[in-house]
Amino acid sequence: MNWLVDLHDSLYAQMGSALYYAIGFITIIALLAQWRLYEKCRLPGMAAFVPVWNVIVFLKIVGRPASDGWKFLIPVYGQLYFLPKVWIEVVQCFGKRSLLDYVLVFLLNGLYILNLAMDDDAQYLGPLYGQQEPPKPTKLTPRPMMA
Repeated sequence: MNWLVDLHDSLYAQMGSALYYAIGFITIIALLAQWRLYEKCRLPGMAAFVPVWNVIVFLKIVGRPASDGWKFLIPVYGQLYFLPKVWIEVVQCFGKRSLLDYVLVFLLNGLYILNLAMDDDAQYLGPLYGQQEPPKPTKLTPRPMMA
């Protein structure tokens, strides 16, 4: 555990409090992206800020039962297998099925979810978990332009 303290001290000595500002900024972007994603799925956006409700709504997007939320708490399985698996299922619920989409959701999670939430072309296709075949993407109808 001392290595973790040493790592913090070395980073803090080089960056100062800018490290915490950067982490806070990334956290705010991720929360706002998740809020917009929930609203795009016609679920309550305020759930992004409430810890347990957040997990329940997150699992509801892919169609998993709320009892699967306990799997996130299993030390290695939850963070290294189950969470990435559910993120891939969320991306698939929006019709994104390429390897690039899967890699981007891992590397740039909050920014990719913000892109997914703000993209007019990405439409929520419904829950994916438990279906025999993936949902087919539908063509979006263009919105009327205001002059």
